[in-house]
Formats: sequence, structure tokens, C-alpha cells
Amino acid sequence: MTSSDAPSTTVLDAEAAYAVRPHPSPLPEADRQAALAEPRFGTVFTDHMARATWTAGAGWHDRRVEPYGPLQLDPAAAVLHYGQEIFEGLKAYPHEDGSVWTFRPWANADRFAASARRIALPELPREDFLAALTALVRTDSAWVPRGEEMSLYLRPFMFASERFLGVRPSLEAEFLVIASPVGPYFAGGVRPVSIWVAQDFHRAGAGGTGAAKFGGNYAGSLLPQGVAHAKGFDQVCFLDAATNSTLEELGGMNVFVVHADGRVSTPELTGTILEGVTRSSILRLLSDAGHEVAERRIPLAEITAGIADGSVAEVFACGTAAVITPIGRLAGADFDLTVGDGTSGAVTTRIRAQLTDIQYGRAADPHGWMHRLA
Repeated sequence: MTSSDAPSTTVLDAEAAYAVRPHPSPLPEADRQAALAEPRFGTVFTDHMARATWTAGAGWHDRRVEPYGPLQLDPAAAVLHYGQEIFEGLKAYPHEDGSVWTFRPWANADRFAASARRIALPELPREDFLAALTALVRTDSAWVPRGEEMSLYLRPFMFASERFLGVRPSLEAEFLVIASPVGPYFAGGVRPVSIWVAQDFHRAGAGGTGAAKFGGNYAGSLLPQGVAHAKGFDQVCFLDAATNSTLEELGGMNVFVVHADGRVSTPELTGTILEGVTRSSILRLLSDAGHEVAERRIPLAEITAGIADGSVAEVFACGTAAVITPIGRLAGADFDLTVGDGTSGAVTTRIRAQLTDIQYGRAADPHGWMHRLA
């Protein structure tokens, strides 16, 4: 995914494609303002949600924006038994002039389609994906928070809804987008985090679902994440399943290594890790800045030795929710190391500022990454 992935398809007219069914009792203004004052990640949701239905016979239909609320599922719905479910994550950013933008949504649309193929769900066209985002954000634009590190987090997802217990792809599916006003991903704002390297759990294996944004991948990461928390760490990092020796990704973020000579490395895409939209954007920004950037297999032993002797200067994680997060401590069963001086390094700080300045409209967008929603 590069800057050349800008939309080339026709974008649906959001208002025409997604009929709005207004909420009969939206949250009162005072209550909404209270919710927007200090939003916690993924705990408060807007008044509406975008939705479309798919059946094998009719394809995608019944596109609408409707009141946010509980879903009615049959106990035999396929998703409850065989886990056919995928999701995406992106943000709507407020700009100073009152407009609302999102970042490279066509890349998320393409990844959503790729995830659907892998999980045997129907593919949603790019233009449908973009129209759903636009319709929802325009309907709930009053929910976009305006403050430091604040945005409206958008969660598109799809699940198998057919009432059927046979083991085959579902013939019915539901696509939805919900939205949540958010502040910084980590409590206390941007700060160096501590990472536990899991050497007895793996996120994905060759030929599996590691490259898909699939709920099952995250379910499998929860136990090792809990182990890391119990040891006092913020997050867990997984190694490859084949050799148990090379870095792959964190529970929900990609990882980068900054060498003291300015080179930057990140694990290559082998089919077992997620191709992050933030990851690919960082690769471009680093290259633009003159860094030598390598996507390669990165042995854990190389990184621990580099941190110890100073040849590894910074390590950071990245993803839509957290953007870029410095890693100040890396530990495992037989090592415990402070990265650099334990604070955010110069490259991490600069790239994070550059990326967020583009997203919030404070800087030029040379690659055409931003897309206006409202």
C-alpha cells in the first residue's frame, strides 16, 4: 500500500446509497458534550451506525444509516459457531476549518476485501466502504471530538449471519460501521511502553490467517497479553511460529527498529503479520527523509544485542489506534533491557509528529493520503 493506492473507483453518493433513518432519541447535547470531554478508547459510541446486508442471491442491499443499538442474532448464526468475522479500524480527524477527514481509507477498504476473501466472506467494493464511512460521519458529525490527540474512531466490521450449523461459508452476511470518539490510545497519553516478548505463544503460522484483520487472531493474543500484564508489561510481542526467533508484531501493532546509524528495519510481510496502513505510511515517510529502510526478518537475538551495545537506538510500535508508540523497555524470559535512555527517541518523535500533522491538517499532504468525509 503506497501513495499510488488513492481512489481510482467511483465513490458512491453517500446520501443516496445509505438511506438515513434518524435516531428517535439521540443523546442530549449536554450528555454528548460530557462524553466528548475526556473520551476513553472504545467505550462511548455515537447515535447511529451504517449497515448493509448481503445474501448469496441478492448481493449487497438494504444500505442504511440507522440508530445505534443491539443486534438481533439467531443462536445458530454462523459467526457464533465458526468465527467468520473481520474488521477494520480507522479514524476521522477534525481539521481547524471544521471539516472532517480520514487517512487512506481506500487502503483499509482493500485490506477489508482481502480479509473477507481469506475468511470466505463476501467482498465489499471500495466505493461501498467509503460511502458507508461518509454517510455515518456526516450523520454523526457532532460527535467528532476536537482536542489534542482526539478523533472519531471508525470500526467497520462484517460477520456471517446465516442461521445454519453446517461447516461451509455463510450465505448471508452483515456489514456495519460504528463510531467512537477517542483520545490517546494509552491512558496518560503518549509515553514509552514496556513490551514482553512471548516465547511460548505465537500469533499466527504460515498459511494461516495472520495477514487478515480477523477477530480470531486477536482472541488468540489475549492470553499472552494477560500474561504480559501480570508481569507488569503494557503489551506483548510475538515471534515467528516456525523458528521462534524472529520478530513479527505486537498484539495489535506493527514494530520498527531504529539503528544508531539511521537505518530502520521492520519485519517483512510473510503472510503471518498484518500489513498495517500506518506501517506502510511510515515506510514512505522514512524513505522520504533519507533513511535506509529494510523490510526483513529480524532476529530477536540481533535486537537484544543491539540494544545492549547501543547499535539499536530506538524501537517503536505503530497502528491506527495508537499511531506511533515508543518502546522504552523490552524483556523476555532471559533478558530485560532499556531501549536507549527509555524515552521517545528522535526518529520516533519526528515521524509521529509528521504523520499526525498530516492527519490533523496541520501540514501539507504531499502523497494525497487524506480523504474528506464531511
